[in-house]
Amino acid sequence: MNLKRFLLIVIIFSGCIVHAQTGGNVKYIDPTIGAVGHILEPTRPTVHLPNSMVRVFPVRKDQLDDQIKFFPLTISSHRQPNLFGIMGFSNEKEYGIKGYTWDNEIATPYYYSVRLEDSGDSIEFAPAERSGFFRFHYAGNGEHFIRFHTVNPGHLQLEGKRAVSGVESYQNLAAYFYAELDTDIQQDASFEDTSQRRLILQLNKNVKHAGVRYGISYISKEQARQNLQKEIPDWDFQQVKRKAFLAWDKVMSQINVEGGTLAQKRVFYTSLYRSYERMVNINEYGRYYSAYDRKVHNSSKPFYVDNWLWDTYIALEPLQTILNPGMQADKINSYINMYEQSGWMPSFALAFGDNPCMTGNHAATWIADSWVKGIRDFNLQRALEGLKKNSLQATLLPWRNGPATSLDSFYNRNGYFPALHPGENEWVPEVNGFEKRQSVSVTLENSYSDWCIAFLLRQAKDKVGSDLFMQRAGFYKNVFRQDKGFMWPKDSTGKWIEPFDPKFSGGQGGRHYTTENNVYTYNWDVKHDLQGLFSLMGGYKKAEAKLDELFRQNLGRSKYELWNTFPDATGLVGQFVMGNEPSFHIPYIYNYTGAPWKTQKRIRMLLDTWFTDNLFGIPGDEDGGGMTAFIVFSMMGFFPVTPGIPVYNIGSPVFEKITVNLPGGKKFSVVAKNNSAGARYIQSAKLNGKNWEKAWFTHRDLVAGAVLELQMGEIPNKQWGSKEQDAPPSAMEIDPAAF
Repeated sequence: MNLKRFLLIVIIFSGCIVHAQTGGNVKYIDPTIGAVGHILEPTRPTVHLPNSMVRVFPVRKDQLDDQIKFFPLTISSHRQPNLFGIMGFSNEKEYGIKGYTWDNEIATPYYYSVRLEDSGDSIEFAPAERSGFFRFHYAGNGEHFIRFHTVNPGHLQLEGKRAVSGVESYQNLAAYFYAELDTDIQQDASFEDTSQRRLILQLNKNVKHAGVRYGISYISKEQARQNLQKEIPDWDFQQVKRKAFLAWDKVMSQINVEGGTLAQKRVFYTSLYRSYERMVNINEYGRYYSAYDRKVHNSSKPFYVDNWLWDTYIALEPLQTILNPGMQADKINSYINMYEQSGWMPSFALAFGDNPCMTGNHAATWIADSWVKGIRDFNLQRALEGLKKNSLQATLLPWRNGPATSLDSFYNRNGYFPALHPGENEWVPEVNGFEKRQSVSVTLENSYSDWCIAFLLRQAKDKVGSDLFMQRAGFYKNVFRQDKGFMWPKDSTGKWIEPFDPKFSGGQGGRHYTTENNVYTYNWDVKHDLQGLFSLMGGYKKAEAKLDELFRQNLGRSKYELWNTFPDATGLVGQFVMGNEPSFHIPYIYNYTGAPWKTQKRIRMLLDTWFTDNLFGIPGDEDGGGMTAFIVFSMMGFFPVTPGIPVYNIGSPVFEKITVNLPGGKKFSVVAKNNSAGARYIQSAKLNGKNWEKAWFTHRDLVAGAVLELQMGEIPNKQWGSKEQDAPPSAMEIDPAAF
């Protein structure tokens, strides 16, 4: 080989390496999108591997806060709580947790760096699955320090001249870390007090660069050390960074887009990245600690935690069912294990145990949706055992675990959760003092959950059980007040609550009657029986008019007054709330009323308005993929309105072409011809080359590998998808397995 040819090969190879960390779809990800909350929580620029234990971000109020307090070594659940803290700084042996002014931040999923403004020091981080790697670069000639501290009750200790370990406890969870430095500690560590909760390591003055690599464990300090040795065996920071990039490049390549603007690609791939934060696998090389029985288990299978099902069953879990069906089976098996270990099917299955937030038995929805979409690698009978127990024997009260209460017995007898009148004192001691009864939401969401259980029972050949749960699936009708046209709370004698304002009633957060939203939103929370709901409303056309009213109705008060009561009701369009999960399916309901063009109009408007590529680009709490999965689906041009019915509603894609690379090598594509910001309306459609008049397609179509072609235009085609037979299925009596 001559020298010129050799140099050419070196240049080409070097170019491939540069492209590997700058090219592909990863380059579109901006973790700071949405990092300033409209009212509630912002996103964080979280650095982690897909679905992995270690998740790190700078601790500050939001992206406009110019001071960083520290970095957690990980978090146990999405954005909370932090576990341990680390910070590097110069010139003062700082015991307290103060802020350090920052500048020149680089945030990616696989690498983070920041410069501290006052000292000129800089910090870098790259993640592995159960471990991480910090590098501190000191600019001046003064004294240099690294501080470790505990965030929760616990303590730290030195492990010789170049290592530190620690343990802290949060609820039922003990977290451990073991960390090594690549330089000697010049002086013995100083503890703030005898509790050994803050540990200051002073480095040699000649040290300009210090590396800290560490492992995290929920089993023991020794396991944390082993996790570190397996994942980061040497001091090659670039290798850790490179592996992290490749992990993200792999999952970002699952969906490729063509066309659209740079801003739209940034929004799309950042949303896809956020859809890979949860759930996380906490199996530590053949063992895992379960807070559900407080034991360490030997297992070769992943054990997944951190799922806020109220937030994620609508879009995130259906998205992962498409992209990673094998992982979905492992996650469901983790839930079944938790049921077997604790006696209850969890709701928010966190690392420290079940956190029974929100309303509904949505493990049923998620499992039914997975089953009907072909995910069968779990024990259906054991899953049903837990789901039925939660529905019939557990309390349905928001934010409450444990056996049924008198209110649950009332629900089982009468088919609705009873509400209190304004000013009436709560008399059931189990009701959460802040969250209240949420009587309308509890009735609606459990009606849907029970419909999903009924389907699973039919799959298990249990007709008696299925008939019981089908009856319970119709309970939603008991809180619809036909003379008013709204879902409406009802007291224990069967009388409607008066006075009641559908826009505003229910006290702080509307929690006496609804969850985080008013009944303008909850009017549409009957995903399993939209046909039945339309009938209650007076037919398809009246339902369509009521949808129009939702988007056009004024607040009837100032935004200040509304948000003082409903702080989750952000991203407002009339009474419609884009910033909260119960609204995600609502714009697609026009497909069911014979007006798909209105779905196309609304979806494009909502995406363009509320989901932008800047700090304010998320209109509500993102909740670890809960909201961003909605963005991924809607930008691709389809959405699963009713998890449990294996069909997707067609919306209005923002790209000229999307290609989903499915497991097994097949591809699903949406091609939108003549697509643009103005040409957002479907003129005609073809599925696999055949004319397609339906405003929906099946999961079976998708996973078989299909091409959906849409001819777009600026004027709506009001005839396409408008016939009654073209509407997507949503009725109590349908069999989801038929699709």
